[in-house]
Amino acid sequence: MDVISLLGLAVGLASILLGQALEGGHIGSLFQPTALLIVMGGTAGAVMLQCTPAQFMLGLRRLPRVFLPPRHDLHQQLADLVSWSQIARKNGILSMEEFARAQEDNPFLQKGLQLLADGVDPVTLRHALELDINSLEQRERFAARVWESAGGYAPTLGILGAVLGLIHVMENLAEPSKLGGGIAVAFVATVYGVGLANLVFLPVAHKLKTLLTEQINLMEMQIEGLVAIGSGENPRILENRLQGFLDPSRPAPSVAEKPAVQSSTRHEPGDSA
Repeated sequence: MDVISLLGLAVGLASILLGQALEGGHIGSLFQPTALLIVMGGTAGAVMLQCTPAQFMLGLRRLPRVFLPPRHDLHQQLADLVSWSQIARKNGILSMEEFARAQEDNPFLQKGLQLLADGVDPVTLRHALELDINSLEQRERFAARVWESAGGYAPTLGILGAVLGLIHVMENLAEPSKLGGGIAVAFVATVYGVGLANLVFLPVAHKLKTLLTEQINLMEMQIEGLVAIGSGENPRILENRLQGFLDPSRPAPSVAEKPAVQSSTRHEPGDSA
C-alpha cells in the first residue's frame, strides 16, 4: 500500500473541508449530487469520446496502481543478472533456459532469458526487447492520458454546471430570498470541477507516468544485463555498469559473488507487450 498517496488525498480533502468550516460555511453545502453528476458525467463522457474503449478501460484498471504500486527491487535484479552472468560463463549460455522457466510472473524477463538460451545474438536480442518496451510505454501512456484528459475537462464542466445553476437562479428572480442560496449551490459545481482535477485526476495521471518510468528503468536494466551475458562480458564489469540504474542515494552492495535467485520484482498481468 502506498501510504503517502492515501495520506495526500486525505490531507487535500480535509484541508478543503476545514477551510470551509473556518470561513463559517456549512460543510453540508459542499455536497450537491446534481453538481457532482454534471461534473463527473460530463467529464466521463468527454474522455470516452476522446479515447477508444480499450484505452478508457485500461485507464480505469490502472487506478489501483496509484495506491498499490508494483515494487521493483533493482538491487535484487542486479544481483540476479550478475549471478546469471557468472553461471553462463561457467556452464554455457544454455543454462539460462532453467532461469527462464522460473520467471513465470515476469514475461518480459522470461522472454529475454529464453531468447538468450536459444542463441539469439545480442543485437537481435536488444532489438526484440526494446520493441516490447516501446509497445508497453505507448499503451501505458494512453492509460495515464485518460486521467490527464479528465483533469483538463473537469474544470470546464464545473463552469458549465455553475452556469446551469445560475440559469436556474435567474428563473427565480421573483423570490429574492432564494437567490443567495441558489448562487452558492450553483458554484459548488466549479468547486467539484477544479477540486477533482487538481486533487484526483491530474495527480493520478502523473503518478501513473512515474510508475511507468520506474518500470521502464527496470526493463532497460534487464536488457543491458541480458545483452552483456550474451556477449560474454565479465560479471564485475557488468555489475559496475548496471550500478548506473540504481538510486545513487542508496548504493548497492557488491553482488558479484551472490547466487542467482528468482527475481523478487512484482509484476502484474499485462505488464509486458
